[in-house]
Amino acid sequence: MTAVAALLAELPSDVLPRAGVAYVHYLSFMLCFGALVLERRLIRPNPSKQDTTLMVITDVVYGMAALALLVSGILRVMYFGQGGSFYTENPLFWWKVGLYLSVGGLSLYPTITYILWAIPLRKGELPQVSEALANRLAWILNIELVGFALIPLLATLMARGVGLPGSIGG
Repeated sequence: MTAVAALLAELPSDVLPRAGVAYVHYLSFMLCFGALVLERRLIRPNPSKQDTTLMVITDVVYGMAALALLVSGILRVMYFGQGGSFYTENPLFWWKVGLYLSVGGLSLYPTITYILWAIPLRKGELPQVSEALANRLAWILNIELVGFALIPLLATLMARGVGLPGSIGG
């Protein structure tokens, strides 16, 4: 038996599934944030075909990562985390969920815009992106980035019990 196999054999049976779901959760978060950063970097009036196509693809990646983040988060709360009451009794958890949902709601405008860009792209044409539209999308992406940047802060406070009844700050 190799050293790795021996180490794995000694682990409690729930460690790998819990770690796997947590890993998917963290990786999904990083993909969401990275996709938003790339979209923000690419947005400009009348982008090139390459940039427009990349933005559409990036938004699809963002959407899939956001869905994986949501599903893995639900799995962590229900089965693989600290126990449902640890989360649901903490107001910081609900702030975190609200922030995630707010960012998700804000992302609908860029997503619908990019979907509409796919129509002329399929015809070999570029979408008409005015300076006003590019600025509006940039502002929305900035707000989404700030929202996403606050989520780990709430998570780290929550993981330390801040906000729980009877805790410091709770």
